[in-house]
Amino acid sequence: MLRRLYDWTMSLAARKSAEVWLAVIAFVESSVFLVPADVLFLPMALAKPERSYRYAIVATIASVLGGIAGWALGFYAYETVAKPVLEFYGKLDAFEQMKSYVTYETILLLLVTSGLAHLPPIKIVTILSGVIHVNIWLFIVSAIVARGARFLFLAWLLRRYGESIRHFIEKRLGHIVSIGAVVAMVLYIAYRYLAH
Repeated sequence: MLRRLYDWTMSLAARKSAEVWLAVIAFVESSVFLVPADVLFLPMALAKPERSYRYAIVATIASVLGGIAGWALGFYAYETVAKPVLEFYGKLDAFEQMKSYVTYETILLLLVTSGLAHLPPIKIVTILSGVIHVNIWLFIVSAIVARGARFLFLAWLLRRYGESIRHFIEKRLGHIVSIGAVVAMVLYIAYRYLAH
């Protein structure tokens, strides 16, 4: 199923309506969809490098709006809507476990790491932010910074290096950013542990 979703998302890049689809995918990725918007963003930006920053801004705005939708699902409709979505993806147990130990400070760190590196998946963090009642304005600022940094950095790489950087982005960049996100989380946990 995941492979079919991935292939379908990739096929959208060739359509005239690709920019609209980019916004749609970026929006739903932040609340309910499994395939990241990067899958559509990369081929679009490579096909039209002069529009890569425009695509990055479209993806950022739509992703932040989708994040707000995820926050609202967690805040207003956890039992009726968010819980079945998490159950569908097999993430409910992990979510419930995370919910039991997460603090306001760690959720802000998770917003940044998930926005930059999908660690954990962004939809989990946006819903969790609503469930634990993270201030909506703080949530929006964090989402803009994290998602904007990711898409604008990708746009810059593609504008500067073009097709030659594509393999690196698809195969290696995710791992590098994920390692950075894990290091940030470990440092934060160590700081919290040593401070007490």
